[in-house]
Amino acid sequence: MTAMRFRQAIVTALSDEMESDERVILFGEDVAAAEGVFKTSEGLFDKFGPVRVRDTPISEMAFTGAAVGAAMMGMRPVIEIMFMEFLGVALDQLVTEGAKMHYLSKGEYTVPMVVRASCGAGLGFGTQHSQTLENWVAATPGLKVIEPSDAQSAYSLLRAAIQDENPVMFLESRILYAERGEVDTSLKMEIGKARVLQEGSDVTVVALGNMVNVARDAIADAKVSADLVDLATLVPWDRETVLNSVKKTGRLIVVEESPWSGGWGSEIISTATTEAFSALKCAPFRITAPDVPVPYNGTLEARYIPSAVHVSAALKAAVESNQVLKPWWITEGVSK
Repeated sequence: MTAMRFRQAIVTALSDEMESDERVILFGEDVAAAEGVFKTSEGLFDKFGPVRVRDTPISEMAFTGAAVGAAMMGMRPVIEIMFMEFLGVALDQLVTEGAKMHYLSKGEYTVPMVVRASCGAGLGFGTQHSQTLENWVAATPGLKVIEPSDAQSAYSLLRAAIQDENPVMFLESRILYAERGEVDTSLKMEIGKARVLQEGSDVTVVALGNMVNVARDAIADAKVSADLVDLATLVPWDRETVLNSVKKTGRLIVVEESPWSGGWGSEIISTATTEAFSALKCAPFRITAPDVPVPYNGTLEARYIPSAVHVSAALKAAVESNQVLKPWWITEGVSK
């Protein structure tokens, strides 16, 4: 295995797929000569040339639409949306055209395209560049949604996404780009399959992206016996793995960076409550960010994101007394 940063794992996955399949192309803003603003296409322009690695005008709607058309005609485009928020001007091309084309064409066309986007808080990019916004894409039939948590899953799942016959939204927690980890380039990962990163008996903790690291630290701090489930794929999510874990532990906590309202964890909680109700020892609950814009101030931004300290306290309360802690902004009197 080779140690590489999260962003390097993405570059390596792109390079390996482009080497193995000449139909794979990459385009977006500043992905060629500048090698990506987060260096997630470093070296690809020099290696594969201007035909397969292309800079585009600042028009997400245009190049997302171009990717839909290229995929329909047999290419396998990967496009980069610099910040997840910028997808807003191109949602129609992705969720109305790309995600629906196979259905609308009665199976005549497939749209094997990947839309990569950086997301998440923690680096001081401000409220317009720090959201996760999984809820923009998670309720779109025909679209798969992936969010890796480390270098290995970034590499393996990006390769799986490029090989998939369906459009895939690939969300990259920006704060993870510099994180280093071991990567086995021969390891394949399946879209729709969660990873149980550690096993325990008292509580199931489900997380995604950067919150997997937060949850891991919280479990260690709380000294509880927990199943840590890295969901990895949000659509379709691995119901079997999550439900089997909940039936074993009897408790479920979902940790997500999304705001309280409309977060993806509500779907996990709803399913577990419906299908594993008799196994529950404690009400399942979510730990999220508050319903406010992501702050720019560093201290406030750090408070906004779910912390290992707060998650640890919630784990202890759930395991020791089957209590559900209220969100910190309620207990600290910030909101009634």
